[in-house]
Amino acid sequence: MALQAQDDFLAKQYFNDGEFDKAVVFYEKLVSDNPRRTDYSEALVACYQQLERYLDAETFLLNKIEDSYAFPTFFVELGYNYTLQEQPDKATLYFQKAIEKIDENPNFGYSVGYRFQKYALLDEAIAAYTRAMSLKPELNYDFQLARIYGEQGDIEKMYQSYLNLIYEGKSTRTNVLRNIDDFISEDPSDDNNIKLRKILLQNAQKNPNLLWNELLSWLFVQQRQYSSAFAQEKAIFKRKESPSLDRMSNLGEVAMDGGDIDTATEVFEYIVDNTQDPSTKLNAQLSLIDIDLIDANDKRLNAVEKQFETLLEIYGYDNKTLQLQIAYANFLAFKKGIPAPAIAMLKRSLEEPLSRFGQAYLKMALGDILVFDQKFNQALIYFSQVQKSLKNDVIGQDARFKVAQTSFYKSDFDWALTQLKVLRSSTSQLMANDAMQLSLLISDNSLEDSTQTALKKYARADLLAYQNKTQEAVEVLEDILQNHKGEKIEDEALLKQGKLLEGQKKYDAAKFNYQKIVEFYSEGILADDAHFALADLYERVFQEPDNAKIHYEKIIYNYQDSYYFPQARKNYRRLRGDTIN
Repeated sequence: MALQAQDDFLAKQYFNDGEFDKAVVFYEKLVSDNPRRTDYSEALVACYQQLERYLDAETFLLNKIEDSYAFPTFFVELGYNYTLQEQPDKATLYFQKAIEKIDENPNFGYSVGYRFQKYALLDEAIAAYTRAMSLKPELNYDFQLARIYGEQGDIEKMYQSYLNLIYEGKSTRTNVLRNIDDFISEDPSDDNNIKLRKILLQNAQKNPNLLWNELLSWLFVQQRQYSSAFAQEKAIFKRKESPSLDRMSNLGEVAMDGGDIDTATEVFEYIVDNTQDPSTKLNAQLSLIDIDLIDANDKRLNAVEKQFETLLEIYGYDNKTLQLQIAYANFLAFKKGIPAPAIAMLKRSLEEPLSRFGQAYLKMALGDILVFDQKFNQALIYFSQVQKSLKNDVIGQDARFKVAQTSFYKSDFDWALTQLKVLRSSTSQLMANDAMQLSLLISDNSLEDSTQTALKKYARADLLAYQNKTQEAVEVLEDILQNHKGEKIEDEALLKQGKLLEGQKKYDAAKFNYQKIVEFYSEGILADDAHFALADLYERVFQEPDNAKIHYEKIIYNYQDSYYFPQARKNYRRLRGDTIN
């Protein structure tokens, strides 16, 4: 056994190193000692073929297929060997014999089909898989068939094979849709999108299963046709025996994020009118308030305040309405600018019997409002309590970041850095990215200026932005840009001011800031942020997709470690009109 193990090791080593003349010696011995070991036989044939000893391979395989225990893949190997000898008729003969072997045992379907795929014999692979499935219906090779049809460009058959997997419960919906997503785009007029919609509608007509409505809804969401998705979701809700509005709620949020406010409003109003669950209804009502607060004037703010008061009268203060209490408190502080009653309300809520997570959510919200009110030390107490209580949870990491951020606002830069060092290894990429950027901002600008004058100004501007005092923040950042030229903080100030100018809809001014970063700080850590911000402005605001593509491309080729890389690549391909397959 020890000698065989050594021969096995040397054979594989020589084969992997491409020394086939040495490997073949060991494989001939291994095959002689182990005639039923298929892997040794296949490796020996591969050696013969690499050495162009096709006749030796042919003689070996012809003997092999005479064995009563011969595995059917040897027929494929023999056919392929004839292909290498440019004898297509003989090759076809043995390929057909391999497929016929499936009649003896349908379980051979996978190994024969897979071997055909290995040699890019796709039509033969399809024949093998489909014959096995027809002989033994419980076998399912739709995933393999879908991949082959995709390679052949037969998109309709590929879609149907993938859909069969979902319908028959042979694969998870997430896994299948991830594969289908590679072939569609956001453009409803794209040929692949049209084909998928057609197949889904055909399936729905043949078999009125809710699955097809759900998949149509998914397709419409990918195409940003939220109104059409809403129509499908209503049909699903009406037909389900135990209807749930969870899918509808998700659609409302997606439509809102996608900027389709009208459809989002319709969705949340539908939920309010059709649910019997108080929590679901309240969440929808709060989402409608969020919509009302978009670009709200004073008159609208007063109307929203009355809505909150009405909701509190209906639902009351208890541990089931925390989302309402927190939403109202945030409204009072961040929209109305009156933090005192918000703080009092949340402190009162903390006196109720709550779970650990309920307490944590309340304390986080209370801490945020205390920061808004510049009561930093009180805020730090609440954030620290959450951090210790749920240190292994995402909310605990979020609390640690808020400790760092609050310390930054109050110019306690050393303590902020201590917290950020822990977070830079966070499991959340977004949090790790934010922690790294704030950490580098502090450390870089502390080394350059021991008095930290510019850094303190930046912290002040950051706090003003947090307090929604946008114009004041812009002015403080302008002071940095005018009086600290050439210092490392300049690119940070440009980026921060650019974001605030965007919020004020001063898009040309924002673009100027981003352009300065990519021109003068192309080697800095914010260059990818600036390129992404420019690309987004060109695409979303200026309607200049060609210019947007230039900046997405910069990220793809020059900043492959960037947090923005995956989204930049996706956006670039979408603008270029790619269908990824």
